[in-house]
Amino acid sequence: HVQLVESGGGSVQAGGSLRLACTAPRDTYTDTCMGWFRQSPGQEREGVAAVYTGYGNKYYAPSVKGRFTISHDNANNTVYLQMNGLKADDTAMYYCVAGWRLPWNRCVDSGTWGAPNYWGQGTQVTVS
Repeated sequence: HVQLVESGGGSVQAGGSLRLACTAPRDTYTDTCMGWFRQSPGQEREGVAAVYTGYGNKYYAPSVKGRFTISHDNANNTVYLQMNGLKADDTAMYYCVAGWRLPWNRCVDSGTWGAPNYWGQGTQVTVS
């Protein structure tokens, strides 16, 4: 059983910022894609941001590009999501995800996200 340890999240006013963190076991973190999906009530889960930990290439959903930044710390097996300029539409449960890799070490291919093998328990982000 792979455990992804999430932290961060909470409530913030529109325009504010939050930071999420997710730590994985070493063998789960290495040379794989890690990031976040989110789901709001009545909506399907969608990919938000991901990074391939082997090379550091990053991917973002069009709706968050320019506002969210994903980063990774190889020494601590941790991925971060800095969320700035938050909007009410960003309100959702955010899930840390890990354990997928598309051909050529990509996380997203032509707008299609790979299927993560591991999911965190989720952390709520509420923007009012």
